[in-house]
Formats: sequence, C-alpha cells, structure tokens
Amino acid sequence: MDVDPWQAWLGLGVVLAIAEVTGTDFILLMLAVGAVGGMVVALVGLPVIAQVVVASLVSVAMLALVRPSVLKRLHQGPELRHGHTALVGSQALVTEEITATSTGRIKLDGEIWSAAPYDEHLVIAPGETVEVFEIRGATAYVHPVARLEP
Repeated sequence: MDVDPWQAWLGLGVVLAIAEVTGTDFILLMLAVGAVGGMVVALVGLPVIAQVVVASLVSVAMLALVRPSVLKRLHQGPELRHGHTALVGSQALVTEEITATSTGRIKLDGEIWSAAPYDEHLVIAPGETVEVFEIRGATAYVHPVARLEP
C-alpha cells in the first residue's frame, strides 16, 4: 500500500487533534494545525524537507501566537458580581423625591433603598425611573433614565 506524504500529514493531524481531547492544554491541537500545514505543502508537491520545515514553523507560530490568547479566554470566566455590586446598573423607581440636600427613596430589586443623585445638581421626582450608578454603604447613587417623549 502506497501512502502519499499528504495522507501521512493528514493522518498525523487527525491523531493529534483526537489526542487533544484528553487535555485542555491545546498543545497537540497546535501541532495538528502544523501537520495540516505540512499536508498543504505536500499537496503542492514540495520535497519532504520543505514539508517538515513548514509544519514546524506553523506549529511554533500557533504555539507562540494563538495558544496564549485561546488559553486566556478559556480560563477567564465571567465576572461574578454579588452583594450590592450586582445592583449597579439596575433600574429602580423613585418613591420619594431625591435631591443633593435630602436623601430620597427608591424601590430597587423589590426593596426600598435610600438614594442620592449621582449628579448633585439634579432633583429627581417620585415616579421617575433611575439607573443605579454606584452604591456606597446603604445609599444608592442614581441618575434618571432618559425618556423619549412622544
């Protein structure tokens, strides 16, 4: 049975890709991509030394350039916000007038919170919808949500 060089490279790439399933280091997957590079050179008809050089260069490039960013994204989970910081960015309903000189009240996530304007020059009337910009202690610093007037 006569095996063409491109078939050998393809077989090596498939074996390496399958072997990568056992781990999450992505080393074998990068080497599999290098083997595909060697396969392409073999399909063009260049000699075996050129195939090995291209496969090696592609593998090293993948390991140096692609693998670090893939690993960074893989190991970087979603940002988990808990406690009062999870409420930042939420919208609330003003239940008592909010001014810079008197703390008002808002209904936020089903609870009543004390609230102050994030911009100290604002007066926010009851019934307005606000967005929580910051929480310090038990006070939410809010800003009115822009409304489109019909």
